[in-house]
Amino acid sequence: MRLILLGPPGAGKGTQAQRLVTKHGIVQLSTGDMLRAAVAAGTPVGLKAKAVMESGGLVSDEIVIGIIRDRIAEPDAAKGFILDGFPRTVAQAEALEAMLTEQKLKLDAVIELEVDQNALVGRIVHRAEEAKAAGQPVRKDDDPEVFKTRLAAYNRDTAAVTPFYAAKGQLKKVDGMKPITEVAGAIDAILGG
Repeated sequence: MRLILLGPPGAGKGTQAQRLVTKHGIVQLSTGDMLRAAVAAGTPVGLKAKAVMESGGLVSDEIVIGIIRDRIAEPDAAKGFILDGFPRTVAQAEALEAMLTEQKLKLDAVIELEVDQNALVGRIVHRAEEAKAAGQPVRKDDDPEVFKTRLAAYNRDTAAVTPFYAAKGQLKKVDGMKPITEVAGAIDAILGG
């Protein structure tokens, strides 16, 4: 099972991805984690990424796709994977599609968690307050101002990925504002159980 979860920050992609990892025995692929692992392992693609990162540049789509290609070839990804937070642009979506075609693989689902963005800000404020009340540190990305910046970046760059997959007939939408269990049920229905 090969999936992409789309939606703005705070929509619940990470929560649903972890549930799907457990349920289906697939891996969740975070491009940031994969970049760090490739650099640490000294893979050819990792060495390219390291050079770019050390010079203060942004790692190119070509390098990121190379890291994803290497990662999905690993044994633990044989049953499938979830991409959460990638692709972030239409160019990345096109590059991912070309790489998957080259590997003779296809996506089983592209699921967007639709949310009310104004309500999301309230959700993040509430999550930060709960963490403080429990004596836990507030995640940096749960700071309302940081969150608003991330949301603006999503709307500027990543929201265009949704129409890309919709035009291909691959996009399925789930109401991400519903309780976690209902969102999970809707995703399971799309995936066939």
